[in-house]
Amino acid sequence: MSNVKDLCDSDPFSHLPADIFAKINAAAELKTFPPHYHVFNQNDPFTGFLYVIRRGLVEITVLTPSGEEIVVDYRHEGNTFGCTPVFSGEAYTGGARTVNECQCYLIPRQILLDTVKEYPEFKTFFDQMVLNRVRRLYADIVSEHGQKALNKVESYPFQKRLSEIMNTPVAQCAPDTSVRKIAQQMALKQIRSVVVLDEDKNILGLVTCKDIIAKVVAVEGANAEKITAADLMLPNPPTLPPETFMYEAMAYMVGHHLKYVPIVDNGELVGIISMSDLMRYRSQKAMMMVGKVDEAETFAALHNIHSTLVKVANTLLSETRSAPEVMEILSYVHHAIIKRTYNLCLEQMIEEGYQPPAIRYCFLIMGSGGRREMQLGPDQDNGFIYEDFPDEMQEEVDAFFIPFAEKLVHTLAEVGYPLCEGNVMVSNEVWRGRLQDWEKRVQDWATNPEPFKVRYSSIFFDFTPLVGDSSLAHELQNCVFRAVREHPSFLYNVMQLNLNHKVPISLWGNFVTEKSGEHKGMLSLKKGGLIYIVDCLRMFTLEQEIRALTTLDRLNKLTEKNIFSIETAEHIRVAFEALTFFRLRNEIALKQKNLPPSSYINPDDLTKTEQDLLISAFQAVSKLQSATRSHFGKGLS
Repeated sequence: MSNVKDLCDSDPFSHLPADIFAKINAAAELKTFPPHYHVFNQNDPFTGFLYVIRRGLVEITVLTPSGEEIVVDYRHEGNTFGCTPVFSGEAYTGGARTVNECQCYLIPRQILLDTVKEYPEFKTFFDQMVLNRVRRLYADIVSEHGQKALNKVESYPFQKRLSEIMNTPVAQCAPDTSVRKIAQQMALKQIRSVVVLDEDKNILGLVTCKDIIAKVVAVEGANAEKITAADLMLPNPPTLPPETFMYEAMAYMVGHHLKYVPIVDNGELVGIISMSDLMRYRSQKAMMMVGKVDEAETFAALHNIHSTLVKVANTLLSETRSAPEVMEILSYVHHAIIKRTYNLCLEQMIEEGYQPPAIRYCFLIMGSGGRREMQLGPDQDNGFIYEDFPDEMQEEVDAFFIPFAEKLVHTLAEVGYPLCEGNVMVSNEVWRGRLQDWEKRVQDWATNPEPFKVRYSSIFFDFTPLVGDSSLAHELQNCVFRAVREHPSFLYNVMQLNLNHKVPISLWGNFVTEKSGEHKGMLSLKKGGLIYIVDCLRMFTLEQEIRALTTLDRLNKLTEKNIFSIETAEHIRVAFEALTFFRLRNEIALKQKNLPPSSYINPDDLTKTEQDLLISAFQAVSKLQSATRSHFGKGLS
């Protein structure tokens, strides 16, 4: 074959051992395509080849929901295209069209699969290509949202100036200071940036911890004694004056992709600010609400605090934080409000003459609250667990906890947490009981997996203690693990019920929306995607007896146990973050219009980039569903 060197110099083939490359070389063929030629279209069956461009330019195209073909990427000489189906065998998720006359190497699928068996690292290149595109889409969308939100000063009281929060004195060094001395200074002062000054105290540059790692630590043979600040620094870094408002600094740093900015007053270095400082301060504003919650003496005060959560969410999301992190912060505030409501109700009960029985008990919250993934409109999912008291105490326990439960759920509704439509609340006797009572219920769910019991278990298995003796919750978790272990078919039945729906995209890659009703023309981010990620990862977590609450914590633990590869886990993580972002942004927009929060969106309202990201996220969810069916369906179908 001619011009073998061209293929050999292309990624990822340039990294292959010579003997493996020789096999690919022998199997490949060279083919020329005319200008404006469709090598393949979106949703076409896989041709059986990977394409490597030897000469020419190729457009990568996708179809919009309306059927319009648009260009989303270009592939140049040495680039590959058509890689997605090589390892999945599925249809093409996009099209490829030549711009000019192109000459490509066509490499058969089988030789690539054989290569992966001999050299597993080979597949990582293609996994990373797909993931990088999805990551880039997500980062661009979140950054754009943050930029728009930050430019609206009125969105949140963020009017402090940099002079009030900047770090001072500033760590500094001369341009001839060695990297080793800079690193020692960073370690001693626990900082991550140093400003480089000349003899007249003028700013020459900025050295960060990231620079040292990337340009010295990661470079084989680099000499930390000889490399200096002048070699590493970002020259003439942007600066801001101390009178700059925090929201202005945030917008500027986000827009220019800056992590650190020196603060200069009349030519003099007076401080430095980092993106982490700004984000931390904004988070502190959210955490300050918890202090107000603890001081609240009335349910009306708690309701007022609850109503301000939309501002907190909008502020946090505007910082380009990850949406799961925003959920965790919101959950922290929600938990504080619910706990304070609980304590005020308990005080009122005692004032009214009720006396709590002398037993250990625990108030549980479940569902999104138990996973610390609450957004702006969570309803109530809660329960009571008691120690195993004797039967003769039941009347005494009921005399206190039945009226207490009624008061609690209705007061929580007044504060801002609607009653659960499925009645999964402490006011329902099904969600109260001794440890032994709960164990019987869990065993019943496992041995008699009727649909409504499976739905109950999906909510319940995400429980976490909020008030009382948390050791009871730990014992209850052991009961759950034991039941799942003793009845392996239970998870199969959960899988059968929870995964019998498909994500809302068609075989042609278009969105599938509701055909009628109040949500006509819309799709649910929760019911169409998020719920499947949560359910699938919960099932694997239960099987592996992993004690982790949040969905991403569960994913991390499962990856550590090699249940998921690092590449697969990263696809799931990006999908979860993207779907969570879209849902949270939608809830914020609805709440700002005094409308109830919802996970339903109209995909036509999204930009093209957002639609691409959403489709990629749903595709990742679909693959997770398939993997879950395959795993839990083995030998049980």
